[in-house]
Amino acid sequence: MSFITIVIIGINVVVSLKGFKDFSFFETYKFNIGSIRKGEQIRMISSGFLHADEAHLFMNMFTLYFFADEVLHYLGSINFIIVYMGSLVVGNILSLYFHKNEYHYSAVGASGAVTGILYSAILLNPDLALSFVFLPIVPIPAYVFGVGYLLYSIYGMKKRIGNIGHDAHFGGAVGGYVITLFLASWIFIENSLMVGLLATPILILYIMKRTGKI
Repeated sequence: MSFITIVIIGINVVVSLKGFKDFSFFETYKFNIGSIRKGEQIRMISSGFLHADEAHLFMNMFTLYFFADEVLHYLGSINFIIVYMGSLVVGNILSLYFHKNEYHYSAVGASGAVTGILYSAILLNPDLALSFVFLPIVPIPAYVFGVGYLLYSIYGMKKRIGNIGHDAHFGGAVGGYVITLFLASWIFIENSLMVGLLATPILILYIMKRTGKI
């Protein structure tokens, strides 16, 4: 695990533990529509380092641990940070857009940033395969998971499934997708099929929003 990954995980752990113990701190820095619209833009970033509980924190950092090195290998430390932070912000921007009139809507978590790193890794190395605990011997191509996850996120956004920020996850993926293509334009030539494939759910969400179906 690289130094920059350790630093990011460390910041998430320290800030989240502070939030677990200090209710005032948590409330001050979580993502909240009303507070952001009143000018507290710091929440667009700070909320990405807070988590709801230990399990939420572990899952995000566990996913980051597995995919960070792939992005670091291709893009380097500075661009990795750009993808991570950019995805975090884009994820929260999409949440703000979809919930702009829900003044009490709140959220926390690094999911948008981590999803951006995941999608960046898929673009950079389409041959990645994912194995899950319940299917350890049946690896799934990462791009299949990527497209499926975005489609599920659209469904989750439409149906308001669970206490999950589906829009932040989707926005984070879009952030990772766009920023990675900007930083590594060679992907358009070497992995053009993957570029188009991963763009499909983004186009679907755009059409659904334009036609009022979400």
